[in-house]
Amino acid sequence: MGPARQPRVPAATASPRPRGRNPRELSLPLSRHPPLSHIGRPIPASLKTSPPGEPFTAATTAHDDSDQERSRELRAQRPAAGPYTVTAVKRRRGESERNRGEAKMYFRPPPKGPEWYAGDAEAGQAARPLYPMMLEDPRLRWSFIRKVYSILSIQMLLTVAVAAVVVYVRPVALFFVSTPGGFGLYIFLIILPFIVLCPLYYYYQHHPVNLLLLGLFTVAISFAVGLTCAFTKGQVILESAILTSVVVVSLTAYTFWAAKRGHDFSFLGPFLFAGVMILVVFSLIQLFFPLGRVSLMVYGGLAALIFCGYIIYDTDNLIKRYSYDEYVWAAVALYLDVINLFLSLLTLFRAADS
Repeated sequence: MGPARQPRVPAATASPRPRGRNPRELSLPLSRHPPLSHIGRPIPASLKTSPPGEPFTAATTAHDDSDQERSRELRAQRPAAGPYTVTAVKRRRGESERNRGEAKMYFRPPPKGPEWYAGDAEAGQAARPLYPMMLEDPRLRWSFIRKVYSILSIQMLLTVAVAAVVVYVRPVALFFVSTPGGFGLYIFLIILPFIVLCPLYYYYQHHPVNLLLLGLFTVAISFAVGLTCAFTKGQVILESAILTSVVVVSLTAYTFWAAKRGHDFSFLGPFLFAGVMILVVFSLIQLFFPLGRVSLMVYGGLAALIFCGYIIYDTDNLIKRYSYDEYVWAAVALYLDVINLFLSLLTLFRAADS
C-alpha cells in the first residue's frame, strides 16, 4: 500500500471587505491636491485643457456620485493642440466644503526653447544662444562680451590720445629720438609691456589692481605706436587706421555669425603661433640684414594676414571659452590683435609709398 494521503487543509478565507468605503474609490487619489507628477510636463490626453489663462478644476477625490460624474466628464474631453504646463494654485483658507476636494490649475503654453534661453516670456524678450549646444545662460555671456568690448574701447581711445600727443607735439618725439635719455626711455617703454604682463597674470582677478596694470600696459604700447606714427605720412596713417577699423568690424561680425552656425576656429591656434614665430625670425633678420622695400611689403602683408586670423581666433574664444573672470585677458588679447594689425598695415603702406 502506498503512503497515506495527507488531509486537505482548507483554503484561507479572504479578508473581509473594508466597510464604509466603495472598493472602486480605492484606485482614486485620496489627497486634496492633484498629483505633482505632471507639473512642468505635457499634459496627457486624459486631462482637460482650458484656454490659456483660464482656471481648470480637476477633481482629485470622489466621495460622492456628483464628484465621480464630474471627474468622468473632465477626463473624457480631449486636450487642445500644443504642449501645456501645469501650475498648481494653493487654496485659500476658509474655502467651502464643496471645493475642498478640488485644486485649481492654470494651463498656458510654455516659452519657446529651453528654459535657460528664455528671458521675460510675458514681455516677449528672449536671449538666443550664441552657438549650438550652449549650456550657459546667454545673458551672462553677452554681459561678459559687453564688458570686454567696453574695456577694449577705452584702451583704443587712450591709445589714440597718447599717440596724438606724441605725433603733434614735436618736442616729445624729438626727445625720444635725438637724446640718449629719451632713446633709453623708448627702449624701456618697449620692454615695459612684457614686464607688466607678469604681475597682470597673477592679479587679473584683483580689482582695481588689474585695471591699473592694464592701463600701464596700454600707455606703454601707446607710446610705441605714437613714435611709429610720428615719422610716417598722415595719409599713410589715415589709410591704415580706416582699413584696420573696417577689417576688425568685419571679422568680428563674421566670427559671431559663424559661431552661431556651429563653426569652430580653435584649430587656428597652432598655425597662428607658428606664423608669429616666423614673423619674429623675419624681424631679427631684417634688423641685422636689411632686405629692402619688397621684403618690408612681404613682411607687412604676412603679418596682417596672421593678425586677421588672431582676431577671429580670439573672438571665438571670447564667445565660447573665456571664463567670466578673464575679462582682462580677453581685452589684452583683442587689443594686441588690433594694434599689431594696424602696425602691419602701416609697415605695408609705408614701404609701398616709399
